Amino acid sequence: MNGTALHERPPASASWRIALPHSAAAVPVARALVRAALAELEHGADSDTAELLTAELVANAVEHTVGDAPIELVVELLPTGCQVEVHDPDPAPPGGLTLPVDIEPDPWQEHGRGLLLIRALSSSCGHRPTESGKAVWFTLPTVPAQRRPV
Repeated sequence: MNGTALHERPPASASWRIALPHSAAAVPVARALVRAALAELEHGADSDTAELLTAELVANAVEHTVGDAPIELVVELLPTGCQVEVHDPDPAPPGGLTLPVDIEPDPWQEHGRGLLLIRALSSSCGHRPTESGKAVWFTLPTVPAQRRPV
């Protein structure tokens, strides 16, 4: 894991919270919300990376939790970047998010890289229990203006 500890949460300067259906249709909606939210940052985080990692979290929540209870997406704009959380009803922690797995993903398989991407591309990531299950999250730092695409 990169960056801060599992349960640290910096204060948000703005946040969005939306319930999403427990289906694959939630992924593009979550990506669009993250892109729109990050457009609000003066010195924005990398929205392409944020969208990719959000899609991974939402897809994992849909695929690895049972039932049809909605999942929840929380996007927080921070003075230092952004934090994205996905809440789902399963209290079990996501395997391999905070502890690297010894087995590398099979390059011929379509699955098995999402948590690896989140660990590698975020400045910090983790999970925490909630009253109704768990929240899995990542943070991204702001990108200096001279490094952002025009």
